[in-house]
Amino acid sequence: MRGMWASLLATVLLAVGHVAAYAFPDCSSAPLSGNAVCDITLDPITRARAIIDQFTVPELINNTVNTSPGVPRLGLPAYQWWSEALHGVAISPGVNFSTSGEFSYATSFPQPIVMSAAFDDPLILAVATVVSTEARAFNNVGRAGLDYWTPNINPFKDPRWGRGQETPGEDPYHVAQYVYNLIQGLQGGLDPEPYFRIAATCKHFAGYDLEDWNGYVRYGFNAVITEQDMSEYYFPSFQSCVRDAKVASVMCSYNAVNGIPSCANTYLLQNVLREFWGLTEDRWVTSDCDAVDNIYSPHNYTATLAEAVADAMNAGTDIDCGSVYAEALPDAYAQGLVSETQLYNALVRQYASLVRLGYFDPAAIQPYRQYGWSQVNTPEAQTLAYTAAVEGITLLKNDGTLPLNSSVKNIALIGPWANATTAMQGNYQGVAPYLISPLMAAQTAGYNVTYVFGTNITSNDTSGFAAAVAAAEAADAVIYAGGIDETVEREEVDRYNITWPGNQLDLIAELQQVGKPFVVVQFGGGQVDDTVLKNNATVNALVWAGYPGQSGGTALFDILSGKVAPAGRLTTTQYPADYVNQVAMTDMTLRPSATNPGRTYKWYTGAPVYEFGTGLHYTTFELSWLVAPSGTYSIQTLVQEASRLSPYLDSAPFGTFNVLVRNAGTVTSDYVTLLFLNGTYGPAPYPNKQLVSYTRLHAIPASYGLSVASLPVTLGSLARADNYGNLWVYPGNYTFTVDTPGLITSSFELTGTATQITNFPQESGAPTR
Repeated sequence: MRGMWASLLATVLLAVGHVAAYAFPDCSSAPLSGNAVCDITLDPITRARAIIDQFTVPELINNTVNTSPGVPRLGLPAYQWWSEALHGVAISPGVNFSTSGEFSYATSFPQPIVMSAAFDDPLILAVATVVSTEARAFNNVGRAGLDYWTPNINPFKDPRWGRGQETPGEDPYHVAQYVYNLIQGLQGGLDPEPYFRIAATCKHFAGYDLEDWNGYVRYGFNAVITEQDMSEYYFPSFQSCVRDAKVASVMCSYNAVNGIPSCANTYLLQNVLREFWGLTEDRWVTSDCDAVDNIYSPHNYTATLAEAVADAMNAGTDIDCGSVYAEALPDAYAQGLVSETQLYNALVRQYASLVRLGYFDPAAIQPYRQYGWSQVNTPEAQTLAYTAAVEGITLLKNDGTLPLNSSVKNIALIGPWANATTAMQGNYQGVAPYLISPLMAAQTAGYNVTYVFGTNITSNDTSGFAAAVAAAEAADAVIYAGGIDETVEREEVDRYNITWPGNQLDLIAELQQVGKPFVVVQFGGGQVDDTVLKNNATVNALVWAGYPGQSGGTALFDILSGKVAPAGRLTTTQYPADYVNQVAMTDMTLRPSATNPGRTYKWYTGAPVYEFGTGLHYTTFELSWLVAPSGTYSIQTLVQEASRLSPYLDSAPFGTFNVLVRNAGTVTSDYVTLLFLNGTYGPAPYPNKQLVSYTRLHAIPASYGLSVASLPVTLGSLARADNYGNLWVYPGNYTFTVDTPGLITSSFELTGTATQITNFPQESGAPTR
């Protein structure tokens, strides 16, 4: 969405505390009472058609925009389709926070980049369930819609991307699992009957991960993507969302894909979304905001605006987030560029979705219509927000300084994040019930704290250095809280480098020389090059905290003090600073080439500063296979069995592998078990490794407490994509490795002939390797 406009809107909404309230249609009286849309015994499509049949063409057109006026003569109130809930009910056109009292706030969880670092799928399901509960409570009093344009599931391919903080990270398998669980929590299950809790929207389809870089702007950028990379990298999260999790809607993106703007792209919206993945007729597609307008300019894909809106509608964009459908569709209709049938189908999809949400049904028969203020920011929700932050915060370096010794009483807390409040939320945030800064948390934990700002994120002003050094000299331990924030990474703002900004490293260098126990806490969604901190022994510990949400300060200090133990893992590769000079942001390829060192941990040919999956503990774990995966497997037998077990061969089980995890240390701790696969099978080049399963074990007792990690692997996880995007299972030698770096391995062999297990829809004119 338009970042600057959204920021302005947020300011206005907070200032006036008012947007138009939602109203439900009244099926108990005329004019609706006699229409079959009110008949709860009928299916959603039939009910939707019954009311859309009564629309005139102008009424059809008027209701193709996100701020839909409804049809008062038919008893249909206005409806705002655009509400947000990325990590909690959020400020947006469709959400109205009160200025005080009830509904003046909602639970604010950590950003997805932090929650995903927990590698805890049940946690994501629980968080999404709280978010949808609170969203329904807001809706029931007219303060929010039923449709939420979340989650952002574009994989975080390039560390410069300003919106990477909104995503679950760089790995397509991990993002797919995250969204599969998130959608169930938001919608109330897998295609739940009779009602969705709320309708989720997976965005941005497809190939969107650039804002504004070297003259390339998202509104007009053409992402050139091979079918192989689509299949392996850009599409798996959307397949999980649409085909497997049965999401209610999808948002097409600003950029073009292989020359065709996404919202006018029949290949994406019809061949892939509806035909290949099965997006049904009670689900809809919305444009990103003003993306339909962008088809005309700056993409310059059509000669007129009427042609642009017709192309979008005919390709399958049902809702225009903006106004150009309402403005230009009359002209397009008059010219015969779009038919009444196309308009009709778009509105049927929208209203069938509203039927699935119980929009027309009596409140008394709907459990979600009973939710109220007592369901918002409950003690359980507060605990969950804290837990999500604790589980995601990641320990990157530690020489034993952490947890802080009990003799540490006086802390120098220094840096631009030390007293952060709203910054803890990141973007697409709501109004939080409270925001616990690191300073507040340190004081609450009983430390005698001297707080010094020192420097801001991007400043080169050194006037605060002396006070910071003086505070460090008088303290028992020094904690520097810095990194990056939304001044350098956000919607519409990409980074040009991945170094620590401003003079923060200069201040850190002076604090190092004091000689006190020294901990650096790095905030922000995108990684920065920590080489100098990693290699300097006077930096005793390094912690990544991201954007940890309403209880972020408490979660951080509970980890620093040892009240809880860290077990988060990085969901992105931390590259050396020179990476940005080796590959352009506009290069969408993953595999290494003469102009690309390879992207993500799967393909990067250099030495990362910190690998994907890095995360230390306060204890020591020992791993062993309960039954080591080994021997040979016949590909033909596997495929035959898979066809019996699943309608989709790629999602059929290959096997479940169990790892015994022993806590050999002295601290009770969670443990994230990551299972990687590698081998020289299929087409070259071969990936370094790829994640195929994971799970988080909780509270494994110290002194050889035991737990078992159960790691299911699908047949699709063994497959490789050919140049056309089709997945094949190849004969060859395969190796499983657990953890980063690998702690245990086991190898097996697949025999027989290479077998194709998916038929990827072909795009005319798509580039090949």
